[in-house]
Amino acid sequence: MTTARICHEAGMSPGILAYYFKGKDEVLFAMVRYHKRILMEDVISRLENAQSLWQRLVAIVEGNFPEKAFERNTANAWLSVVAAAGSKPQYGRLQNIFCKRLGSNLGSALSSVLSRSRLDQAVLGIGVMIDGLWLRKAAGRWISRRAAIDLVIAQISSNLTPGEMEILQNTNPQ
Repeated sequence: MTTARICHEAGMSPGILAYYFKGKDEVLFAMVRYHKRILMEDVISRLENAQSLWQRLVAIVEGNFPEKAFERNTANAWLSVVAAAGSKPQYGRLQNIFCKRLGSNLGSALSSVLSRSRLDQAVLGIGVMIDGLWLRKAAGRWISRRAAIDLVIAQISSNLTPGEMEILQNTNPQ
């Protein structure tokens, strides 16, 4: 992402950008933080309405593809932050926070039915799938929000036994 492209996409002049931000890295960081806040608020809102652990799990997945943010420019910004996370500590910390939050949310829905090793595997697998769908969005692959959600939910469902699904669907979240 170039400064010129950022200014064009945001509808602002380079002077305005320079006044409020020290450079494009700061703009990128702020943009990703803002969109991750949208994601977090979407997840929280959905979790408040969940009546079962399964609905909690679905809320987490749906919230990770917010209607207002699941688009190519947001995906490209996130991808730029992830790519720079190894060399820019603030980006690495931001990415670690996001991964831990997702893991904690998923664990709250799945820990009552999965062993520790299966839980760790499920959390990693779901996270990788969500990240992969955002990566495809950044790469310009057409995928709708609904299709992304349905793919993740189908993958989760296929890795649970009928008994585990029944427990998730019939257990109220704490």
